[in-house]
Amino acid sequence: MQQDRQRTTFAGRLVMLGFGSIGQAMLPVLPRELGIKPARIRIVKPTPDESGIAAQHGVEVLTTAISEGNHEAVLEPLLGEGDFLLNLSVDVSSLALIRFCRKRGAFYLDTCNEPWPGRYDDPRLTPSQRSNYSLREEALAFRLDKRSGPTAVLTQGANPGLVSAFVKRALLDMAEQTGLKVDPPGCYEGWAALARQLQVKVIHIAERDTQTSDRRKAPGEFVNTWSVEAFVDEGLQPAELGWGSHERHWPHDAGRHGFGCDAAVYLNRAGIATRVRSWTPLQGPYHGFLVTHAESISIADHLTLRENGQVVYRPTVHYAYHPCDDAVLSLHELAGKNWQLQHRHRIMRDEISGGIDELGVLLMGNPKGVYWYGSRLSIEQARALVPHNNATSLQVVAGILGGMVWALRHPDAGLVEPDDLDHETVLETALPYLGEVVGQWGDWTPLQGRSELFPEDTDPADPWQFINFRVT
Repeated sequence: MQQDRQRTTFAGRLVMLGFGSIGQAMLPVLPRELGIKPARIRIVKPTPDESGIAAQHGVEVLTTAISEGNHEAVLEPLLGEGDFLLNLSVDVSSLALIRFCRKRGAFYLDTCNEPWPGRYDDPRLTPSQRSNYSLREEALAFRLDKRSGPTAVLTQGANPGLVSAFVKRALLDMAEQTGLKVDPPGCYEGWAALARQLQVKVIHIAERDTQTSDRRKAPGEFVNTWSVEAFVDEGLQPAELGWGSHERHWPHDAGRHGFGCDAAVYLNRAGIATRVRSWTPLQGPYHGFLVTHAESISIADHLTLRENGQVVYRPTVHYAYHPCDDAVLSLHELAGKNWQLQHRHRIMRDEISGGIDELGVLLMGNPKGVYWYGSRLSIEQARALVPHNNATSLQVVAGILGGMVWALRHPDAGLVEPDDLDHETVLETALPYLGEVVGQWGDWTPLQGRSELFPEDTDPADPWQFINFRVT
């Protein structure tokens, strides 16, 4: 590894596990940004690369399905000390791969904390056992006595990942724009104290994807702008959210986990069956899906303040996702079929005719208004920046790249989450791939413009209560 001013290069071997939409999007960036020679990259995937993209870039594909029984035998010849495993697969245990990379002395990064197949949809498991909270606690338990060693970055894509850097940047912007003079905090408690001082009660990962094509969704088809399998897997997990210290209305279907950090709760409903009100500057108000994501838990946990062992401050944190219109139609059909996934899957990329992905964080509670900070990336910008991308995939690529650069600059950090990374390094690396990155204030609240035609359970005294966000 060599660092030249702000450029970080990597001379080791890199194994990319999985080669779906994100792997294909990532491949052209690796030589450009990290100087990795195609001859030093190997792709491991269960089926041949029918896209032809690997061959186009001169990268060898090893066609092998990774399982609990064979992952070490397959990966051992490909990875040694100082090499890098970039895990972009589904149904392969992240923790198992992290254990393996630690033994081999290799770097590791993924975009989602995955279990082995069957855990997400096993009816014998409780909602808590199927949750991202549970997966995170297992990873944190593993690292308790391993605070150093080869760096493994868990859940570092766009979201989770990049959005944790957005939160820190947004907090600093809000402080500056409200006349609060602060230095960037140097610890978790410092960031939590800043959020509390800014009166941030709720944080949404607020995303609206408007990408579309002339080829509309057909019956029996699931259309999305990124992995269908990964989206449905996470969407069928229980809805999860970081639970704020200001909340005073306990949801009737909520549950606590009873172990671990206790920063989050789950609902006894699938995330793709749970909707919430949110806002982005371009879209305005919208209904999004409260899909479980690792950042909902980790951001809430890292922004927790305690005094004498008692929580005195924590914001409510969760995803509010409006995918592309054809994905919404696909979800509607999926629900009607009792969550039995359609047999035909299509990831839109080359046929996209227009639209953007407006991805950011919405911080709420400050007297000045709500503050959204994030990326507005159009399909035209994405195509001009990197081949084989749409707006959604390139935002993920930007987050991955930021995490890889941080890992290479901090090779002995052990297992880390996005919230552990220096946000300036991540953003410095990611910004060239994010289109227009803006921070914008608004006067929206979830009570604004509500219809009086039908009675609703609300709390007018505090607009930032979860009861006001949830769509019932």
